Amino acid sequence: MWGLVESGSITKIINRPKAMVINNVRHSKNIFELWSKAELEAIGIYEVEFDNTNKKDEQWYINTNQSFAFAGGKITASYGSATAKAHADTLYTEQDKTDDKIPADKDVGDVKHRGLKYNLIQIVKSQAAANLSDTDWYIVRKADAGTAVPSAITTHRAAVRTKAAEMETAITNAADTPALETLYTYTEQEDGSVTRPLGELPRLES
Repeated sequence: MWGLVESGSITKIINRPKAMVINNVRHSKNIFELWSKAELEAIGIYEVEFDNTNKKDEQWYINTNQSFAFAGGKITASYGSATAKAHADTLYTEQDKTDDKIPADKDVGDVKHRGLKYNLIQIVKSQAAANLSDTDWYIVRKADAGTAVPSAITTHRAAVRTKAAEMETAITNAADTPALETLYTYTEQEDGSVTRPLGELPRLES
């Protein structure tokens, strides 16, 4: 990505090489590949440098659009302050009702937008269900033929449900979006293992 600087100001952002007319001179798009950095800058074309200092994980935050600035002989693209995504559900308010923004099948106090907590808990539920589905056939066999479920399977299924409940509680109790992010952040432990505070659903030993 490049920018065209004229009279000290950025007048155009160039996302890909293309033919351009600069100071009444037509230049082929090949200049972006064939010319040196100094040659491009001599006609006002500067390669964009990216500053991602303020950019945050989009799973948890809404980043701003990039803004471009020319200073010190270079163009920098940077982000403004990111906004944390809502961790709790957003509900319809009386103001929404006044503004006629509530659908016919909803009312004040109903869910307007689901927050991160709800969505993350649904993922845990889905993962637990998928985990348990691997051993569901033992339960079906017992119901159909009366064959006892091995104790290891019973123990595993109980452990999955217990851990899933713990994970859901941890998500529910998180104070804000950064706290949710922390639950999902993996770090290396002294023994070399990599874990996260939320933990993992147990897997059945083969």
